[in-house]
Amino acid sequence: MSYTEVAGERVPIRMWADPDQVEAQAMDQLRNVTRMPWIHGLAVMPDVHYGKGATVGSVIAMRDAVSPAAVGVDIGCGMTAVRTDLTAERLPDDLGRLRSALEAAIPVGFKAHDEPVDPATVPGLRSTDWDRFWGGFDDLAEAVHPRLTKARRQMGTLGGGNHFLEVCLDDDGVVWLVLHSGSRNIGKELADHHIGRARSLPHNQGLVDRDLAVFLADTPEMTDYRRDLFWAQDYARRNRDVMMGLACRTLADQIPGTRFEQWISCHHNYVAEETYDGVDVLVTRKGAIHAGKGAFGIIPGSMATGTYIVRGLGNPDSFNSASHGAGRRMSRNKARRTFTKADLEEQTRGVECRKDLGVVDEIPGAYKDLESVIEAQTDLVEVVHHLRQVVCVKG
Repeated sequence: MSYTEVAGERVPIRMWADPDQVEAQAMDQLRNVTRMPWIHGLAVMPDVHYGKGATVGSVIAMRDAVSPAAVGVDIGCGMTAVRTDLTAERLPDDLGRLRSALEAAIPVGFKAHDEPVDPATVPGLRSTDWDRFWGGFDDLAEAVHPRLTKARRQMGTLGGGNHFLEVCLDDDGVVWLVLHSGSRNIGKELADHHIGRARSLPHNQGLVDRDLAVFLADTPEMTDYRRDLFWAQDYARRNRDVMMGLACRTLADQIPGTRFEQWISCHHNYVAEETYDGVDVLVTRKGAIHAGKGAFGIIPGSMATGTYIVRGLGNPDSFNSASHGAGRRMSRNKARRTFTKADLEEQTRGVECRKDLGVVDEIPGAYKDLESVIEAQTDLVEVVHHLRQVVCVKG
């Protein structure tokens, strides 16, 4: 489908979602974005839902300004998928043992590694220049300096919430590893620090929603934010690289001789410098992926609905973007009130995963229909593979 245009104050709202199906709070947030003096354009993805300041599932292009809340507090959160040379027949009969091995290799929830992972011990690790990367920590906001030890130990860890690590099969029965995670606590602390700093600036006092507070170009505050933002985005990418390296090693230990053939990675909470309509803008994608022409992307659903590997069509109307997933249709608290352990067991039948009340807020029924979300953006991406999980590791 093409987008629906909804009137905004300074720019229209381009929606790849049915406006009548978007909750009122989220629509209010979108209208607030169009009131900002720096706005160049706003695109709304089919998985849109209410978030802090800016909705999840929105792409905001601004001139000479950026809003930290329009990036999200998990800076650099995103996905990585790796295709193996295995087929389903080569997977072990006991998938529970494989899940346990993955959980032993990669800490989940609030857990961290006992000691920082030595990159030299992770086979096939894609990230390099580790000394330079960690050397940049001293340049970050002083508020996070006491977190260095924690940040090092959390490198290569999954976290909780909607983060996951999965073993999946595509339509040809080929095995993939897929994971979703971000910049862990250090990214959140940097985001919280800068959101608070932006809210205090004089030019933000008249905003309808001060959670949308911005930094302006050519100011010390913007310089500081961009430094910390890009470092956190790099942390998130490296975090996924380390985890995927550990997951690949674990799978190869279980099935000797496994080879890893295609590697795809994308952020979906980040800032990029791009040009549209001849104007240089800062594009924030909060719950959205880059979908430039030919670029591979990853769009997951929930614990039992699988993941789509897609290829971008390069649609400038969406600022070369697409959705980051199915998107929630109910809050975590509502999901806990609505669903039972028995519901979780039924909805994740056939998937080796946790089936306890600790993850009932992640039940598939709490998410929008993934097929409908994909169908709503056929002018943004084309489907390359549909993956179905057989193992799902949750925090």
